Amino acid sequence: MSSEMKPVLVALSGGVDSSVAAAMLVDQGVPVVGAYMKNWINEVEVVGDCPWQQDVDDARAVADVLGIEFRIVNLMEEYKARVVAYLLAGYQEGITPNPDVMCNREIKFGVFLEYAMAHGFSAVATGHYARNRTLEDGSWEIRSGLDTNKDQTYFLALMSQHQVAHARFPIGGITKPRVRELAREFELPNAEKKDSQGICFIGEVKMADFLEAYLEDEPGPIVNQAGERVGAHRGLHYYTLGQRKGIGVASNTFKEAFVVVEKRKEANELVIAFDRPDTPRLYAQDCVISHLSFTNKPVRETRELLARPRYRAPSTPVRFEPIGDDKARVHFHEPQRALACGQVFALYEEDVLLGGGIFTLIEY
Repeated sequence: MSSEMKPVLVALSGGVDSSVAAAMLVDQGVPVVGAYMKNWINEVEVVGDCPWQQDVDDARAVADVLGIEFRIVNLMEEYKARVVAYLLAGYQEGITPNPDVMCNREIKFGVFLEYAMAHGFSAVATGHYARNRTLEDGSWEIRSGLDTNKDQTYFLALMSQHQVAHARFPIGGITKPRVRELAREFELPNAEKKDSQGICFIGEVKMADFLEAYLEDEPGPIVNQAGERVGAHRGLHYYTLGQRKGIGVASNTFKEAFVVVEKRKEANELVIAFDRPDTPRLYAQDCVISHLSFTNKPVRETRELLARPRYRAPSTPVRFEPIGDDKARVHFHEPQRALACGQVFALYEEDVLLGGGIFTLIEY
């Protein structure tokens, strides 16, 4: 059987995006099997609502409407080892990990792709707002999704060429409103289902609630940049650089908001300051990126490119200077607010996702 005739395994999450992705492939005559990745069961009630059973039911209902086979793939142990452990270790170290990026690399296009290849599938399809295509040399590249408001290429920044070549993104060339229209046209049972805002495949769970269930509180002082104590915190892992809400320290008489500018792990101090453009350590232009990964050919020379320091940030010009096989110095042309170690850095050339890495050092 030729690779073109092998079926595609669609990761059906129960949401509308992956459902429409499956429907589009079926409509194109592609042999399709739907699979729900069982990555997490809410074992601790305090964590919050994790409606995985409803998602399974929704995914199965979509498969029934489309007339395709449906299966559940249990990846719970791999998810705990590769995503949850990474997430908890990062927060314990005082950095800001990104579980969604790691979920894509290690789970959806990691062990789930391995499962697909072992069971005779040619590729894994998801509901990501991204586009990929094959080039003249036979390699593959990822391009930004057509809907710039929904583009999710940032979350694919750490994927390898092998993963990109076996990924399919059917809805990447249409807009979110069009996805909803297609869901209705295909008469999908979840056409009006709201989008999930939770952690990747964990559900509608607030990060603070999740951390509270798995990490012990480590109270300490909140100090200003002069070293004066102004309050107390529950644990540094509950806070992120640039955070304004939920700090627990009242604004000043001029109603200026406080912002987190530093987490001093050794002293267990949370440092806050007023949210001003000239506040020390709030803005930075230079950093070191490590754990570099490229979606196609690696960038080995200094180049002017585009980058996103976080998901919702627009692409911004940078000077990218490799300093080894897996590290680079990056200079942002414009100061960036609240860069944080552990966050994912996504690298682009125009709308092509070149790869990414992890912020390791922020220079002020």
